Amino acid sequence: MHSSTLPPLPRGLKWGMVLMPLLFVVLVILNQPLQTGAAPQGMISFQLAGSAQQAAAILASWGDTGVNRAWAALLVDFIFIPVYLLTLLLLTTYLTADRPGIRERKVARWVRLLFVTAGVSDVAENVLLMNNLETPTDAIGGAAAVCALVKFATLLLGAAGLVVIRAARRHPLSS
Repeated sequence: MHSSTLPPLPRGLKWGMVLMPLLFVVLVILNQPLQTGAAPQGMISFQLAGSAQQAAAILASWGDTGVNRAWAALLVDFIFIPVYLLTLLLLTTYLTADRPGIRERKVARWVRLLFVTAGVSDVAENVLLMNNLETPTDAIGGAAAVCALVKFATLLLGAAGLVVIRAARRHPLSS
């Protein structure tokens, strides 16, 4: 058995681990009133609305107040994106501090790339959604849905990569 050799949490990671959940709670609070029959998941339903007809139905169910709340949620999300991205990148660096193996380093590079891809997709998705709040179109709605799916998939794959990095053996089973 070997003892953990992870250093103390860096200050930036600590701040990210505080700010990220706080901003997430704000997004959840903003999303609550956006949950309607046409949008059972609120903003997530709008993110994944692949057609102008579906997006228009969601906007109609929200009314003017809901659309203003959706704008606010997207603006808060623009703050949330760099916070979660930097936090996940710092976490990846932190979790690889005691992993000198080449395989773990390669996985860590892929994990970082996945997280950056998620952040870029999230920004693109928000820009597209802001345009779709004005006058929904099939092209913008479809592109936003693809960006949302890329974001969710890359975040999940990146999280799985972190699990793989931590589960990787640092020392061989036998000497």
